[in-house]
Amino acid sequence: MSIQFFSRLSQNYIEILEDNEYYDTTIEVGKDPNVKIFRAHMIILCHRSPFLRRTLTSNKKNNDVLAHIKLPNILPETFQIILRYLYGGILSLNGQDTLDIIKVLIGADELLLHELVDYLQKYLIENKTEWMEQHFEFIHRTSFQSNNFSELQEFCTDFMAKSPEKIFKSFDFTSLPEKSLISLIKRDDLQMKEIEIWEHVLKWGLAQNQTLIPDPDTWTDDDFKMMENTLQSCLPLIRFFSLSSREFLHKMSPYKKLLNHQLYKDLLNSYMDPDIEPNDSNIPLPRNLKISDDIKSNIVNLNIISTISRWIDKVDYNNKFSYLRELYLPYKFKLLLRGSRDGFTPQKFHELCDDKPNTITFIKVSGTGEILGGYNPSIWNSSNSWGEWSRCYYNFIFSFKSKNEIKRPILSCVKNMDNALLYHYNYGPTFGGSDLRLSGHNQFDYNLCKQTNYEKRIRDTEDKFNIEDYETRIEIERLIKEGEWDNKEFINMQEKLLEKLQIKYNPIDNKVILEKLSALEKLDEKLEKLDNEVGNIRKILQDRD
Repeated sequence: MSIQFFSRLSQNYIEILEDNEYYDTTIEVGKDPNVKIFRAHMIILCHRSPFLRRTLTSNKKNNDVLAHIKLPNILPETFQIILRYLYGGILSLNGQDTLDIIKVLIGADELLLHELVDYLQKYLIENKTEWMEQHFEFIHRTSFQSNNFSELQEFCTDFMAKSPEKIFKSFDFTSLPEKSLISLIKRDDLQMKEIEIWEHVLKWGLAQNQTLIPDPDTWTDDDFKMMENTLQSCLPLIRFFSLSSREFLHKMSPYKKLLNHQLYKDLLNSYMDPDIEPNDSNIPLPRNLKISDDIKSNIVNLNIISTISRWIDKVDYNNKFSYLRELYLPYKFKLLLRGSRDGFTPQKFHELCDDKPNTITFIKVSGTGEILGGYNPSIWNSSNSWGEWSRCYYNFIFSFKSKNEIKRPILSCVKNMDNALLYHYNYGPTFGGSDLRLSGHNQFDYNLCKQTNYEKRIRDTEDKFNIEDYETRIEIERLIKEGEWDNKEFINMQEKLLEKLQIKYNPIDNKVILEKLSALEKLDEKLEKLDNEVGNIRKILQDRD
């Protein structure tokens, strides 16, 4: 049996510290005029601090001479706290303000007291968060003074990632150390649009090369090379494929010489040709931007919501790179029903979802992780007969391999509009009869995906499947900034215009459109000239008369 009496031992060592008779070392702490001499014991200092062991060893004197060292970078009042920790393992922070605690942290780091450094970082993060956010620039600068302050560095990076708008209004972003910048822009949860990140990185790079003029049109090849060298660790972390075509054209292409030639070519192709497949499986997905009323779902994530919103609005919906673009979240979807919460019965589905337009259903297949679903801009209804068909125009069904596999989803639009939906009192959401159907008397135990009235099948098999969970949500609000076009209305208007011009709608490749419009302009010019000539002839004939 072993009994430990650490409390008494600690007290005895504190008494040794306070005893002025048997010391063998003096420590001069601070700078004029705030200097204090401390008396201590070499054997304790050497075993408690690697830094003091190294310093005392290099300054070792004869046995009859006191050892003497200087610590000019530490304040006397700070060292007093550290010395009590070295002797008695006691740390008293009562009555110490946050700035004093940080001074103890810096002093402990200089003396290589890793235990104390780790504890103080945790203490500050757990108890002084508000103060550190208010004095963020000081905390950030302090955290990157030492590699041992990794927890404080992570705190700073977390804060910058979650609240960048608070930082960049009051903080000189260009003063960030490269290590801090890299740790920030590599994060998936950095709450900034990718174009804003790109612009800040460029601004940071320009600040490191103050001889450069901001306008890249004036740069020489040597200027581009200098900037490329400065940003060589940052460029691979920018998610260029998340940029919109407009952002790419106006904000990125002027700096194309900074990029690898193949990368720039792939970027350009991704905007010009909707049928090109991404050839790099390592292209990162868009950042996880948080929005108000962020969707909380056990089945889908914001990447899937973004993809489906593009399908609803017909925004780049045929482009193979659309899942890599910045999240497209124009809608707010309210949960109407969740199977694991409300039950898996047709009756509950009709009770909660009937007569509500613009709904979307998500289904997670048991055992495979597949995500199936469908969008219904019309309403759901129940029929007491053997079934009632509903005519709809813009319905579609879809599938994803899993919640996290969104690269090759299947989109299947309705082709037989008269049989777009099937209403039945024993059916839940049913698209096309059997294209996607949840059904059963008391439970959804007869569920199918068999192509009939939609363009393509959304599963590899027509076997029945079981449900792990399902949700039906309703589109309750379109989140459009004031002054912006409603994209859905704009696309519909655009399609009608192109139909008049006898041009097949293609949202990416505008070459055919431009050629057609150019031909019409030339024809219009010829007609105008002919009209002028006819007018001249009429005038001549009138003069003769």
